[in-house]
Parts: sequence; structure tokens; C-alpha cells
Amino acid sequence: MSAVDRTPNAAVPGEDGSLDGTLTEQRAYYAARAAEYDEWFQRRGRYDHGREANARWHAEVAMVRAALAAAHIEGEVLELACGTGLWTEQLVRGGAHVTAIDASPEMLTLNRARLEQAGLADRVVYAQADLFAWRPDRTYDAVFFGFWLSHVPDERLGPFLAAVAAALGPGGRLFFVDSRREPTASSPDQPLSEAADPIMRRRLNDGREFRIVKVFREPAALVAAFARHGIDLTAEETPTYFQYGVGARRRG
Repeated sequence: MSAVDRTPNAAVPGEDGSLDGTLTEQRAYYAARAAEYDEWFQRRGRYDHGREANARWHAEVAMVRAALAAAHIEGEVLELACGTGLWTEQLVRGGAHVTAIDASPEMLTLNRARLEQAGLADRVVYAQADLFAWRPDRTYDAVFFGFWLSHVPDERLGPFLAAVAAALGPGGRLFFVDSRREPTASSPDQPLSEAADPIMRRRLNDGREFRIVKVFREPAALVAAFARHGIDLTAEETPTYFQYGVGARRRG
């Protein structure tokens, strides 16, 4: 989508016909998916696309991890939608003290266990919050979010970015990573919806299905959306799978 950070003509429908209904279902999906979430990232089970595609995926993950390391997301870092800790651990190993927020207590439990196993849990503070209602109560040196922005509908993008900007002090750094529109990024039983449709159906290993928001935005549109909230962003893409952005809150 090229038009973001504005109210479109029609809201994303939930099963009850409302945007809130969709977002409630999305929260339920990620809570239920927590225990199997890493299978997607590690290309296991339903997400195994064969040696060549898996190797390409992991190579592009390495590109994003290298970009994150080069972005110096350090100091007091706020991680939004922290999930199972796949990125929390890298942030902490890079020298950050992380405040990790997620709507799912199941995700937070797995994140904490990962960091405890790595001996790094003393550098993380956890909080549960719905990011569509969350507002920061302090500023941070940096903000990070992974695979979250595409789950924010256009109707909620402006308020979310305003909250992110409010969490950053002048000169504060930002990094995000998300998905490009690519059929092999998910499992074969979860086909992409039409390009103009912000709703996808997602399936768990046990066959349960949920509706979620999935909006693939062009880099130029994201740069413009962040700029409206005082964040100068550089948006990049890996060859096939990922999109990431590096930014900073303007001074003055």
C-alpha cells in the first residue's frame, strides 16, 4: 500500500464487522501461536521450503542482523512486540538494557526463558501491554520492533508512530524489521491474500484458523509516514524476504 498514516475509506473488518474484532482475533492468534512461533523463523516443520530456499532465508536474516548491529541500538532500549526473544537476545548482547513489551503473556514467558538460558535476563524488564492502547511513560535511547509494523492497520498507524516518537528522546535511534510480500515466507497452507486486502488467514499446527492484519508497505511510504512524526528513516530491503528501517528522532 502506498497510502499510510491516514484514515482510509473503510476499516479493516473483523468477524463481527469491526476493526477491533480483527485485532482481538490477531492477539488471540499470537497468544496461541507462541509455542510454535520459532518454527517459522527457523524454517522448521510447515515452514521448511527446502535446502535452497531455507539457505536464502537464513542468509537474509544474517543481513538484517548485521544491519541491526551496525545501527548501534544501545543504551536503554524499548522493544515493542518482543515475541519469543529472537531479537531481544541480540539487543542485549549488543550492550542494551531492554524494556520488552508484548500483548501476549505466553510470548513474554518464552522470551524470559530464552534470556534466562543465555544468562542475560538481568538486563531485561518485561511488561504486558496492548500496543494499540499503549503509550510511553518515559523516553528511551532507542526503539526496536520486529515483524510488528505489518500487523498495524492503516487506521492505527498514525497513533502508533506518534507513540514511538514520544518514546524517543531527541536523537534517539530506531530500528525495525518486517516481511516483504513473498509467498515462500510463510507455509504453503497459508497463501497470501490479494495485494489490496489487508486481511490474511493464518493456521496453527493443530488446524485452528485466525484472521490477522497483514499490510505490506513500500519503503517510500514508510519513510514518509515516519517523517510525519519527526523520525528520519532509511528503509532497506533484502533480495527476497525482509524489509528493515534505520532511523532517528529529529533534534529540536
